[in-house]
Amino acid sequence: MARKREQGFPPAPEPLPVAIVDNHTHLESIAEVLADGVADPGLTGHLEQARAVGVEAMVQIGCDLDSARWSVQAAQDHPELVAGVAIHPNEAVLHAGVREIAPDGLEPDPRPRHEVGLDEAIAQIAALARSPRVRTVGESGLDHFRAGEQGRIAQREAFRAHIALAKELDLPLQIHDREAHAEVLEVLAQDGAPERTVFHCFSGDAAMAAECVRRGYYLSFAGTVTFKAAEESRRAALLVPAGQLLVETDAPYLTPHPYRGRPNAPYLAAHTAGVLAQVRGDDLAELCTAIRATSERLYGPW
Repeated sequence: MARKREQGFPPAPEPLPVAIVDNHTHLESIAEVLADGVADPGLTGHLEQARAVGVEAMVQIGCDLDSARWSVQAAQDHPELVAGVAIHPNEAVLHAGVREIAPDGLEPDPRPRHEVGLDEAIAQIAALARSPRVRTVGESGLDHFRAGEQGRIAQREAFRAHIALAKELDLPLQIHDREAHAEVLEVLAQDGAPERTVFHCFSGDAAMAAECVRRGYYLSFAGTVTFKAAEESRRAALLVPAGQLLVETDAPYLTPHPYRGRPNAPYLAAHTAGVLAQVRGDDLAELCTAIRATSERLYGPW
């Protein structure tokens, strides 16, 4: 169950001088994290609120079967959205039926295992990915935070299947990488990364950022880059050419500083874009122009 956000939505930031894209958001999940008494503006409300501050387009990510179907339908109904679909690495463990002790004394995922097997789940994602409104495969990758040895095997199997699917359909791949930096880079090198590979919510250090840039990958920064303790993330952001840089919210999670603990939504991509421009010493309008151009180069026109 998603953790409830104890306060309402943060105030709207100043409108951006040039409209941008929220590279990664989960609009279907925002209502789930709101505390009692916090009004949910609904999908249309979130789109209007984002548009008002210059976040005019979004990549809506569905990373389990239910949210993947929701994302495709939402993108068909709303021109501001394109969809990404995949089986999240932690969902892959549940589809594989793995039960194991989590590493480092962590509690294993308490959710029940899925009735649909991993191969069938990926087959359903592959069918959804053929919709013209699906513009990326993702998020897929490796998450070593909670998975033990058997769970990591299932995640790796799913990751390789998503890499193959992205290449088959000539779609970008959005990567989830949590505490698995070296292993993610290893799999991409072994299997051959899709031509357009995006590290969603980049969490590596400056050395990893430099390696990703060298390989031609795209790095997307979320609200985490604004956190007080995120100096390494900000050093990483300095190394990324504007043409390989993206901004996202990962809403409803990772709300930027100083609003941590409150619900996130796509309009706050404008806040993170402003912080990135300050950190990098970029002109905000020029950075926003580059972000929009890169987004359309990756995902096509909205």
